[in-house]
Amino acid sequence: MAHEITVALAGNPNAGKTTIFNRLTGSRQKVGNWGGVTVDKKEGTVNFKGYTIHLIDLPGTYSLTAYSIEEIIARNYILNQKPDVVINVVDASNLDRNLYLTTQLIELDTKLVLAFSMMDIAHDAGLIIDTDHLSELFNARIVPLVGTTGKGLDDLLQAVVDTAHQTEPSRRHIEVRHVKEIEQQLETIQSVLEKDAAFSATHPSRWTALKLLEEDPEIQTLVRESTFTATEALDLAAAAKQLTESLFDDDPSGLIVDRRYGFVAGAVRESVRRETMPRIDITRRIDSILVHRLLGFPILFFSIWLMFQLTFTVGHYPTRLIALGVDWLGNFLRTALPAGVFSNLLADGIVPGVGGVAVFVPNIFILYFIISIFEDSGYMARAAFIMDKVMHKLGLHGKSFIPMIMGFGCNVPAIAATRTLKSKQDRIITILINPLVSCSARLPVYILLAGTFFPRHAGNVIFSIYLLGIALAFVIGRLFKKTIFRSDNPPFVMELPPYRLPTLRGTLIHMWEQGSLFLKKMTTVILLGAVVIWFLSTYPAAPDRGNPPTPTKTTAVETITVRDSSTAPPSPSDGTVSNGDVRPNSMTYLEKIGFSIEPIFVPLGFPWQASVALLSGFVAKEIVVSTFGVLYGVGEEKSIGKAMIRGGWTPAAAYAFMVFVLLYTPCLATIAAIKKETSPTIASFSVGYSLVLAWIVSFIAYRIGILAGLG
Repeated sequence: MAHEITVALAGNPNAGKTTIFNRLTGSRQKVGNWGGVTVDKKEGTVNFKGYTIHLIDLPGTYSLTAYSIEEIIARNYILNQKPDVVINVVDASNLDRNLYLTTQLIELDTKLVLAFSMMDIAHDAGLIIDTDHLSELFNARIVPLVGTTGKGLDDLLQAVVDTAHQTEPSRRHIEVRHVKEIEQQLETIQSVLEKDAAFSATHPSRWTALKLLEEDPEIQTLVRESTFTATEALDLAAAAKQLTESLFDDDPSGLIVDRRYGFVAGAVRESVRRETMPRIDITRRIDSILVHRLLGFPILFFSIWLMFQLTFTVGHYPTRLIALGVDWLGNFLRTALPAGVFSNLLADGIVPGVGGVAVFVPNIFILYFIISIFEDSGYMARAAFIMDKVMHKLGLHGKSFIPMIMGFGCNVPAIAATRTLKSKQDRIITILINPLVSCSARLPVYILLAGTFFPRHAGNVIFSIYLLGIALAFVIGRLFKKTIFRSDNPPFVMELPPYRLPTLRGTLIHMWEQGSLFLKKMTTVILLGAVVIWFLSTYPAAPDRGNPPTPTKTTAVETITVRDSSTAPPSPSDGTVSNGDVRPNSMTYLEKIGFSIEPIFVPLGFPWQASVALLSGFVAKEIVVSTFGVLYGVGEEKSIGKAMIRGGWTPAAAYAFMVFVLLYTPCLATIAAIKKETSPTIASFSVGYSLVLAWIVSFIAYRIGILAGLG
């Protein structure tokens, strides 16, 4: 029977922790959320020499204080779940910063293994690290790694097994020693806490005493609620604060932090030396070009432009194959199945609805593949750095651009990422403008319309939509900053991790993590939406349609006649609506809804089908394409496009529709995330202002399109 070992991975952001986790677990991992928050929880397993090792990838964090949700999650897991071993992933090229977290893990009295990642980068920088000596100083096995190639991973797993089997008598405990007065106070508080044997058995007394001296609010609450010695311990911590402030003109937390950094600096000084002639710093040379004050912007925008060009052009070929398959399947079901409600549901509802979205799966995965390359290589952080000064000039925090970049993938995790912003006002502004950054869910709409109405310039058209969203996010953010949410920007240092060559394995894993969410939507939300749209577009059946109802293709396309612009507007008594579409004598539920709200969108050039699709898009933006597939009774992209042209769409209206989809109310999941991170009032405001903004900008875009001869 295999033995089981639970291992937690802890480390700084960009230290290579996720790369190591993916290397070790591969496809044997699952992603969820930590209880009560939207921070990702990754778990995986690896089998090694008869052991089943369960890996928990903790959120990246620089310390174990209580300043962010990531820090609280990481330390609470180690403190409460007590994993058998903690692997501390350390960037070997930046030991001074990374080993600070190590000192706090030592204070938690965990069984520790240090994984020194990026040893190749450290070597290229001319660093010679005496890992044996450092191992003695920190009382932990140190395993040199190159995460991108997998070098050293077997040694890491062996170190985990060996460390897990260490017994208490064989373990050597080390401590970061503080100034005499702090040590005296620590001993006193420890002795008080240890009076409660049950509490001190589950919470290291020295670590708890340190947290009380640091005035950690989480630990103060924990002590107050969990031990009968709380009052005495808290009083001693308060007295220690007064003493140190009178002696050192500093509080205990400042002195404790200084000693931790001092411990790290001394250990690094003893164990690391630099070659007299260090090798060329490749990262610095690349940065001299990519983050150059003049070249940085054009390179960044060219990179984004190239990303969308590749997404459209490369994705065109597999998209066409899937589209043909969807079209064939619909026709096959119509002929193979006996006529009836069930066959109509499959052939005219589910297949065109889900299939109309499925054809864009290759484009979505290509987009995530390229974004993964940007992230894994280190260029994503450079993009944020390049935009930092622009963000400040617009009145926003430089760090706000990071969630905006994440919004290209999905707005929900991007909104959760705003927790790193310390200013509440900046956080609210960033959340409100984040949905203006076009997420991948809107991409199928852009590909459908741009490919249909701008086939020779589809990539450029889609790129212009993304640029418009970014530009409006800046403008609206500036407006909010100057009016509703005024505040000052605190200083922020933008970290630039070293460049790395992304591995195909790691990039594919990251691509799948995000792309699989899109596939999950297809089998849940989009499938349900397609069924609902089919029902609403089929019933009530007209008397002359027979039973079962005639497929939606007839009612959605053939009953629409487009009025020539040269004729006079018909009278309402004609049975027509304002744009000339003829109302069927007996309308379905969906037609009634579409015609009732159509006047709102007539100034934008949208036919009634567009208004219905926008309504369905409130649930999820992918359903917009699904709705068109059901309304026009076709599942193949090219067929949908032809049906839209026959239905009176123009290039100007198509571009205005893309603008509206870009700007109007985000999906329900995003609204829920906004409500969770802010308040119902802010969530309602987000819905209202985005609708007004979408209508105004789409109206302008449509009128400009008409003037340009696209009407």
